[in-house]
Amino acid sequence: MARTGKAAAEEAGARESERRKTILRAAIDVFAKKGYHGCRIADVAREAGVAYGLVYHYFKNKDELLQTVFDAGWGGFIARIREVVARDAHIVEKVHGVTQVAFEAYRVDPRGVKVIILEVARAPAGERINRQSAVGEAIQLANEMFERARDRGELRADLDPFVCAGMLFGALEMCLTALVLGLVDVQDEAMVERVQRQISDAFLGGILPTPSTGPAVDAEDAWKRDRSSTRSKTERRS
Repeated sequence: MARTGKAAAEEAGARESERRKTILRAAIDVFAKKGYHGCRIADVAREAGVAYGLVYHYFKNKDELLQTVFDAGWGGFIARIREVVARDAHIVEKVHGVTQVAFEAYRVDPRGVKVIILEVARAPAGERINRQSAVGEAIQLANEMFERARDRGELRADLDPFVCAGMLFGALEMCLTALVLGLVDVQDEAMVERVQRQISDAFLGGILPTPSTGPAVDAEDAWKRDRSSTRSKTERRS
């Protein structure tokens, strides 16, 4: 009987978890379509196909829904950035890796990225979320990456690693904003890949030592290796 009770409890817990995920996914879709201020809990319930009151069973209000959307999306992004930073690889591969992570996040969940950028990063609704702490974590990770590159002679000695970190994420944010606003044809995969490649290549062109003063690396091979590696990891996650 004890085992039967445990199995029933696990099944009930799985159902609860699945309902919560369904509501969260619906919230992302509604936030992406209507924006935070245009969204109502009733809209989320309708999108999720659940009773109005059930949404409040899992989330106390719209603010908590937005916070949870951000935590889930941003947490996954930071975890993948950590993986890139931890690699024993040249800065060229790491910059391509960070760029790839950002663009793959959009490819996998464009509405989630739209909500994070437009409703959290660039809107008053985001004031309910500690953006300073979240962005600071990403900048610090990139700062460590560039400090290590400087110590290994892979970064121009006259550059500040912290400023490099801000420049990289600033460029990524603006390009992802262009994607979510429809300024780039996201149906044209070749175009999206060109944008992705140009960000990292243009950035690297400004931070790498000249061939006579620093170690050389084949940027084309580095980009291809990282693109293949990151996509295979994304496929496994999905």
